[in-house]
Amino acid sequence: MTKVAVDLGTTATGDPAEMDLEELLSTRLLVQGNSGSGKSHLFRRVLEQSAGWVQQAIIDPEGDFVSFSDRFGHVVVDADRTPAELGRIAARIRQHRVSVVLNLEGLDAEVQMSCAAAFLNGLFDADRHYWFPMLIAVDEAQIFAPSMAGEVADEARRVSLGAMTNLMCRGRKRGLAGMIATQRLAKLAKNVAAEASNFLMGRTFLDIDMARAADLLGMDRKQAERFRDLEPGQFVALGPALSRRPIPIRIGPVETAGRSGRPVLMALPDASPEALADLIFTAGADEPTHLPAPVRREPVATRELLDRVSAPRAAAPRLAGSAPATAPDPEEEPDEEALAERQARLDQIFADLMADPEAAFRPVPMLYQDFLTHCRLKRITDTGLDMAGFRRKLALARAGVGADGEDAGWSEVVQRSEELPDDMQGVYLLLAKAARDGQPCPGDDVLAKAYGSHSPSRGRFLLTYMAERGYIAAETDFRGNRVVEIAGHGWRTGAGSARPRTPGTTPRMRRA
Repeated sequence: MTKVAVDLGTTATGDPAEMDLEELLSTRLLVQGNSGSGKSHLFRRVLEQSAGWVQQAIIDPEGDFVSFSDRFGHVVVDADRTPAELGRIAARIRQHRVSVVLNLEGLDAEVQMSCAAAFLNGLFDADRHYWFPMLIAVDEAQIFAPSMAGEVADEARRVSLGAMTNLMCRGRKRGLAGMIATQRLAKLAKNVAAEASNFLMGRTFLDIDMARAADLLGMDRKQAERFRDLEPGQFVALGPALSRRPIPIRIGPVETAGRSGRPVLMALPDASPEALADLIFTAGADEPTHLPAPVRREPVATRELLDRVSAPRAAAPRLAGSAPATAPDPEEEPDEEALAERQARLDQIFADLMADPEAAFRPVPMLYQDFLTHCRLKRITDTGLDMAGFRRKLALARAGVGADGEDAGWSEVVQRSEELPDDMQGVYLLLAKAARDGQPCPGDDVLAKAYGSHSPSRGRFLLTYMAERGYIAAETDFRGNRVVEIAGHGWRTGAGSARPRTPGTTPRMRRA
């Protein structure tokens, strides 16, 4: 093969900076530079200068290199194909020595990895008769060979990383020369980066990337600081195809342009605020005037759903000659005795449900579902309790208090408890009953259990919540015992410990 020198640009002394293309095909190239360092510009320069000498395949995740089709005749391969189809296309590419651009623009990262892996494996598995020299350029290589698992599926990462490893480790014997570019060395798999023999390192600022770049170039930490001072388009070159010692080079101009480039400042539109508002709030001629309203299906309540399930099916159509079906008798209103019997059965179902020790801590929707299921099994279709009513009944049962008025004062307390959330009403009535009877203030664990929680801190939160809203006033004496007063009634609990003693322990005796 004829020895060809690829013109990269100039060195710091003004001499031509060249890369031995034949040596590059026998080794591999790694380009690193943060965003805006000129990495894609360098990639484009190398590919343009070598396009007439060697077959190329460009893995392009952003569609920046499709312009090679117009200038150099590269065939653009859109990746929206099946893996098997991409593999067959890759085999024909090697057979007919066609330079191509694999366009992955617009695909998710996981799909890009899978498509690139299928394409690279197709190039790698080509018949031995077609192992012609080929330069494989992979832009944004950290996407296809990530150093650690990310948001993509493990299978996609495994397949893509395997294809990249084959390219960099075993590709040379099959005529494939890998040329990869990355923004972050720390994000690129080490077993892929370590196979490169030629390096072009651009501007980078993070210590971890500078340390890896310095390690690859054989520099110490102080010398690595020079990477921060590089300008866009400047790189440090090292490798058998470039230079035996690290040298700074400046990349020359390119003939093609990508779709994306460096941001360029431009003046804002010169228009009045009213005109600008009209532009963004008024639909254009080619825009729909309105979007169709989304079809929203209202959720079906559990009780209604169970009614639908248990409802009898519609009668089958009557056959010719058969007797007409008689209409069912309308359901009669139950008398007081039937209502009392049904209520007793409902109370028994509820009592059996609460007899379970874990019922005090199970979520209310689950308990309500169990309650309705048991009612269906007992053929009780009308429970008279919706979710809110069941929540209130459950809160009172957990607190061990009733809502029936014993006197005028208690009726007022019950009426005021209805202002609180359903699951707090039982806790409030528990405190009110203890205050009315002069009993010690319930501990945090008792209040939490009445609320349906295992955490004593939940009990403290409930006290704070009701105190801040004026339902109670809580005080602590010098011994750390708590006293709660019910606002508006003057009822006070006795002093009670907020943190009850652990079972099996005895209080400490005071020294005489």
